[in-house]
Amino acid sequence: MKITIVGGGIAGLSTAWSLTKAGHTVTLIEQGPIPNPLAASGDHHRIIRRAYGNAGGYADAISEAYAAWDELWKDIGTRHLDPRGFICVSREAGDEAEEYREGLEQGGYPLELYEPDDAIKRYAYLEQGTFRYAFFSPEGGALHCKKIAIDIARWLRANGATLLEDTKVIAVDSAAGSVTTADGTVISADKVIVTAGAWVLKLFPNLTSTLTTYRTAVVYLEPPADLKAAWANSPVVLDVGGRTDGYIIPPSGDGGLKFGSGLHKRKTPDANLDRIAAAGEGEAIRDLFAPPMKRLSEYKVTDVVTCAYTFTSDERFFATEMEKCLVVSACSGHGYKFGAAVGRRVARSVDDGDVPRLRHWLRAEAA
Repeated sequence: MKITIVGGGIAGLSTAWSLTKAGHTVTLIEQGPIPNPLAASGDHHRIIRRAYGNAGGYADAISEAYAAWDELWKDIGTRHLDPRGFICVSREAGDEAEEYREGLEQGGYPLELYEPDDAIKRYAYLEQGTFRYAFFSPEGGALHCKKIAIDIARWLRANGATLLEDTKVIAVDSAAGSVTTADGTVISADKVIVTAGAWVLKLFPNLTSTLTTYRTAVVYLEPPADLKAAWANSPVVLDVGGRTDGYIIPPSGDGGLKFGSGLHKRKTPDANLDRIAAAGEGEAIRDLFAPPMKRLSEYKVTDVVTCAYTFTSDERFFATEMEKCLVVSACSGHGYKFGAAVGRRVARSVDDGDVPRLRHWLRAEAA
């Protein structure tokens, strides 16, 4: 089949990879460069982890995600995964960190529980008296996004796919299976797959009742000199407990120490708007992490990176079919880790026509 993919983030790249392997003729169109620094998957690194608390279906799907990444590493000839594991820090009974621990225990997945004194000996950046316990799981780490995008794009070109960078799609004709670019070019195919992330509502405004675009940001920090070694050897911090909804990725690959919080987001009508960080924004994100991180005022802001994501109301992934078009939104703020698996699943749905099964998998529901 002749297939056009709109959007060159991790979902589009992985879908192109899987469809090309299956023998389809693939054209991938990206409005910016690959990787696109404005895209949700355009930053240096993202977390991969098994813990999912009450969303147990995604915890189970991580096994498939790891298998898909392993297949990708074999094809591109290198492994862009730093498997340093992750920790969670619980500050209040019933907080998200505790939900993650309970989910891992219910699934029989490995973890090590640390009382506060032991946790501080292991992770010197934690502040005494600010948390109940911490736990470590070896099944997690950091995926190096930019390197992944560069190498998938290289593999696609070497294996016959067509990549159109800096090419903006302004319309999709679902009935005809065609897209129109900003210069008026019409590209026709047997199937159009739209993986446009935060820009999907530009092409399908009728999906605003299902998908909401948020603008968020992360901050890169330089820690105090005496804590640099602790961060360099740290696992990924999946959650810092309480209501912070915070995560931290230590220096890994080309990326520095990164802090992000689900509290720091706001709805936006346009993913292109408000992409310049405001004065003090990095410090505001940083300070959400005190407690349980100590001496945060000594951490120097080195960069603030803005992002745009589409979310569903229940933060699960989404797909819908419209005649010759399939729209996939595997984001909701936690989709990158499943990127390679999403690509394989979308490609399977193209071959077998079973979009309901794809939708069940994306929502982590029983088929």
